[in-house]
Amino acid sequence: MIFRSNCIWKHFRDYFPIELIKTADLSADHNYILASFPHGIIGTGITCNMSRDIRQWLKLFPGIRPKIGTLDMHFYTPIFREALRYWGMVSVSKESLMHYLSASNHPKHPDNLDGFTSNAVAILVGGAQEALDSHPGRYILTLKRRKGFVKLAIRTGSPIVPTFSFGEVEIFDQVNNPPNSWLRRFQTLTKRLTGISPLIVLGRGFFQYTFGFLPQRKHIVQVVGKPIEVERNDIPDPEYVDKIHQQVIDQLKEMFEKYKEKYIENGKSVNLVIT
Repeated sequence: MIFRSNCIWKHFRDYFPIELIKTADLSADHNYILASFPHGIIGTGITCNMSRDIRQWLKLFPGIRPKIGTLDMHFYTPIFREALRYWGMVSVSKESLMHYLSASNHPKHPDNLDGFTSNAVAILVGGAQEALDSHPGRYILTLKRRKGFVKLAIRTGSPIVPTFSFGEVEIFDQVNNPPNSWLRRFQTLTKRLTGISPLIVLGRGFFQYTFGFLPQRKHIVQVVGKPIEVERNDIPDPEYVDKIHQQVIDQLKEMFEKYKEKYIENGKSVNLVIT
């Protein structure tokens, strides 16, 4: 755990700062999917809370092993993939997620000798597409047609826990790329070919705040919602998938409206857009 709780990552957390808020208990005898939004440019809040510096997570959710799903291609490079594994990153491929979500919750199982009894796998559902819409003051989620995580939850019987990171879109801007612009068309084509969105990021520098590639020092608050229970079924019924999917959307909307004025600057005038 030294790789996930040392002083370097504490300073990283304090730079913004990054906070983790619990709204409901999570039992350590279930595996969970954390449907996490928004992606932002690099998913800084959730990466800190569930990968780099997990001390707050361990206090709030004891016995639950935090994991984050990322693109399979990130595990192709030796050394780099070992670092990702140390930080609790796992492949977001179907096979990998099925493995972690189907894992035993028995405390004496060989996989649980580290003291944990369950897995919480965070999935940034909006992914690279959502990153294209990341601009300060805009909370645009890519979710309407993304139901694979719901089907996975049903196949494994894993509750879905929506999470929302307020402030995530504030730490970086990017060159304006409205839909149908030449830049957005190029970014979309590249994303289709590689799975990665080529973003032109705008941040701050070491000694000034107007340009550079460092993130702005903006407060990020990841709110962990309530678990949405699902009935396990190897062949998910489409109507049931839609029902659970709508519950995820409804809870995200509820969380956003409840906390936006507290955690977003001028939050009263900010709206949540789900595409």
